Amino acid sequence: MEIPSRVEFTEDAAALLRKLRENHGPLMFHQSGGCCDGSSPMCYLAGEFKVGGQDVLLQSLIVEGIAEPIDFWMSASQFEYWKHTHLTVDVVVGRGGGFSLETPEGKRFLIRSRLFSDGEWAILENAPVATGAN
Repeated sequence: MEIPSRVEFTEDAAALLRKLRENHGPLMFHQSGGCCDGSSPMCYLAGEFKVGGQDVLLQSLIVEGIAEPIDFWMSASQFEYWKHTHLTVDVVVGRGGGFSLETPEGKRFLIRSRLFSDGEWAILENAPVATGAN
């Protein structure tokens, strides 16, 4: 039984990630529960954002043309709210979060979402999740 993905990138997001990887190095994402820019998915250099014991690793994503996976983390409080939801990271023209790597590109990442199907949730409901503590 294959575990359904919790996160995916659109092709536009993947193209921007390839550019960011080329310019900056290995990448990671963190989705916090803050307000304003803090509620946007933030792209950092891998390891630049210090993941805490309460952060949940949603998925390590493979992007064609990028050698290493991109980890997507979320605060535990956000995960509790979003655990029933599949997230798609997309990109649009506009001002990104002040600390997110795409900001100078004149673009910003955003989340599009859908609820998991009953079949997907039946698999994910009891699937283990990694945290910053482990």
